[in-house]
Amino acid sequence: MVGASRGEASPGMWRRETSTVVHRSVALPDQAAAPFVITAGFRIPRVPTEWTPHSHPLHELVWVRGGTLTSRVAGQVFTVSKGYGLWMPAGMVHAGRATAGALFHDAYFAPDRTPVAFGEPKAIAMTPLLESLLTHLSYTDLDAAARARAEAVVFDVLRPAERQFALQLPDDARIGAIAEALLDDPADCRSLEEWALRLGVSDRTVTRAFRQATGLSFAQWRQTLRVHRALTLLSEGIDVTTVSETLGYARPSSFIAAFRRVMGTTPGAFVQVVDGRDGVRNPVSGVGNS
Repeated sequence: MVGASRGEASPGMWRRETSTVVHRSVALPDQAAAPFVITAGFRIPRVPTEWTPHSHPLHELVWVRGGTLTSRVAGQVFTVSKGYGLWMPAGMVHAGRATAGALFHDAYFAPDRTPVAFGEPKAIAMTPLLESLLTHLSYTDLDAAARARAEAVVFDVLRPAERQFALQLPDDARIGAIAEALLDDPADCRSLEEWALRLGVSDRTVTRAFRQATGLSFAQWRQTLRVHRALTLLSEGIDVTTVSETLGYARPSSFIAAFRRVMGTTPGAFVQVVDGRDGVRNPVSGVGNS
């Protein structure tokens, strides 16, 4: 693994801080030494940690406490925080990033013995029961019968979140440059008209391309992208005013209104949930790509 310098581009996510640690491979459980259906564990990255694009032969479920996890896979960016995890099917190429200090959990599932079939990435509702079961399965001294009982209940309660907070990335070459520029710098405030002029196309072409590729208007898509970034910044303890300025809003009230439109709650309420000061379930599960 290597550290990354400030300004170096992440693989389709946010610019890396100076302290980011980058992993170019992932250590998988030894299935020969521990031939379990589910192998779980956790760690606490002391600095922002990134995994470059990779895949593995096992299904993976990752979730965090006290931070956020962002993953880019194919044409989507997923952001999950406390109360939710991300299921990654075996063999699917993906990249990921966890915020510093987050309690990062992962669980690997043997595909040939896993009786659930999620053929694509899914946000998973990490209920207290599911988290407790997977924590229980992280102990290596369980006897075979106890492990089998716990694994069976995991499969009973493992469910996708009601709605998925995933940002669809446009696959239209005419607007790909806009998407990548905004992923690189969500505070970029260039208007649709300015982008159209730079790309040498009409305003109508950009509008139609965004709607067809993402289901959103240009303004809605940029707003949703900024909220994805805001979730990470807020989870890192950055105050609302600074997050607002970082994302290019003229006033904090404008940022709060945009956040509420996308998330259905305020940034302050979201921070309370992440910090564990509120019993309300993470609102990410109730928001789609809009």
